[in-house]
Amino acid sequence: MTELDVLERIGLLLARPGALIMAAPVMGGQFAPAPVRIGLAVILSFTMLGVVQVPAPPPLPALTLILLREVAIGTAIAMALRALIAAAEFGGHLSGAQMMLSYGSTIDPQGGVRNNIIASIYSNLAIFTFFMIDGHHALMRALAESYVSMPIGTGGVDGSIVEVVMRLLGVVFVLGFRLAAPLIVVLLIVEVAAGLLTRATPGLDLMALTTPVRVVVGLLAVSAVVPLVPGLVQRFVSVAMELGMAAAAAFR
Repeated sequence: MTELDVLERIGLLLARPGALIMAAPVMGGQFAPAPVRIGLAVILSFTMLGVVQVPAPPPLPALTLILLREVAIGTAIAMALRALIAAAEFGGHLSGAQMMLSYGSTIDPQGGVRNNIIASIYSNLAIFTFFMIDGHHALMRALAESYVSMPIGTGGVDGSIVEVVMRLLGVVFVLGFRLAAPLIVVLLIVEVAAGLLTRATPGLDLMALTTPVRVVVGLLAVSAVVPLVPGLVQRFVSVAMELGMAAAAAFR
């Protein structure tokens, strides 16, 4: 075995965990320092040695296809976690827009996009919940199971990937709307009350009247919803992980 063969085997071993680390927000993400991401990928790869059978290095064209498949499987597993975080951010965006907080959006280091303060709070709560219920252990178990059911090698793409992606998007919208629904209902009542008040006294300035009320009532509603966020996210963790494994299984 030549030194090039050893490097190729190491590359095959690192591809799937490396893609998982790069795509999963809480396991590194795009904005974690490069040494941290590399170190996590190496540690995670060597913990998989008991279940991984690295094949002999094939010719370059086949090696490229195998690496692409490994990256696709790792990314598919990470999409389960990314869907949970995206759902929490979506609920926060809906809530923040109702409270007129979109103008105060800042860059969220988790995703590199502009999030309002409510979206950042909800996404961080989802991350904390994931760690508190040992979701990172479930993520590593899913990675180990993927090596058993989908060993390193060539494969194809199953048409079921389309349905799985649609179901993951469904998780994003359902969880997001559930997180935002209480605040939307409360602020809708505020809007109706303000409309009736201005109808009775047309001289009132609607914007000047409702803006501070919307913010205060919205913050009170958010304070009531925040304790419920971990429990709601926890219900969707197992569903998202199953969908992540189903997406990875499409690359058999």
